[in-house]
Amino acid sequence: MMSQMTSNAVQGSTANRLADAFLRFGRIGFWLQLVLGSVPVALLLYAVLFGSGIGTRSRISPLEYLTIGSVLVLGFTTFWFYRYIRIGKQLAGPDHAPSLPAVQRTTWIGVWASTIGITFSILVMLLEVTQLLIYFLRAPQAGVPVVQTTSGGPTSWVSAGDMLSLMGLIATMTAEIVVLAMSLWLLFLATAGQRKPEGATAGRPEDAAASGTG
Repeated sequence: MMSQMTSNAVQGSTANRLADAFLRFGRIGFWLQLVLGSVPVALLLYAVLFGSGIGTRSRISPLEYLTIGSVLVLGFTTFWFYRYIRIGKQLAGPDHAPSLPAVQRTTWIGVWASTIGITFSILVMLLEVTQLLIYFLRAPQAGVPVVQTTSGGPTSWVSAGDMLSLMGLIATMTAEIVVLAMSLWLLFLATAGQRKPEGATAGRPEDAAASGTG
């Protein structure tokens, strides 16, 4: 009996509403992450292939590991939104529609993945800005676009590559925030779709009128 209720949880107007939402937001989130995520991926590939790094990054550091982690999470959420598209097609089809608990579980994974991606991006941006601030504070305040400092140690510099890296991080976090908002909305729709059938018959005006006349 319980398995029958679970299998019938996504039916009728609820299934159509969830199918439209998953198809629409799945496509928007997938292409948004694919476009905005190409910037940090291109920068990361350039740094790995050419080895010299971009800007102040002449070797792999903990900051680069966090950046790689953020890019990997972005790749996972991009794939997960493609999974949303498949779920939307399954909900729109007559057969093999997933149950509401399965839809909610999938959406929860997308919410947590987007949250982890935002956390990685915030950490990388804080460390990046702190590093740039330290370089500029050590350099003479000349207002030049490229600053090079040699204070008894290895030479370091700040160039336009660092600004491009920050722009890529901002684009990544923007995509992750939008993706998190869409995942939360899909989770809300799936949760509301599960609660609606429970009180649909109890609160109908026809039933109240019938009981009153009786």
